[in-house]
Amino acid sequence: MQLARTASEIISAKGKTVKRLKPEGAADEAIAALIIGPSGNLRAPAFFVGKRLMIGFEEEAYREVLT
Repeated sequence: MQLARTASEIISAKGKTVKRLKPEGAADEAIAALIIGPSGNLRAPAFFVGKRLMIGFEEEAYREVLT
């Protein structure tokens, strides 16, 4: 959670659904809903590009974040 709060934006992809959240001022529960999987662990893949945290996989979101 502490690391996720350092991001300027969290981009979370599940299937074709992409959700975005600015962690500044967001509730811990809202952040956890995007980054924690059903096993209670961080969802994968998870990586930072600059100050943006990308969670999960969705091709268009990857193109946006990586270009």
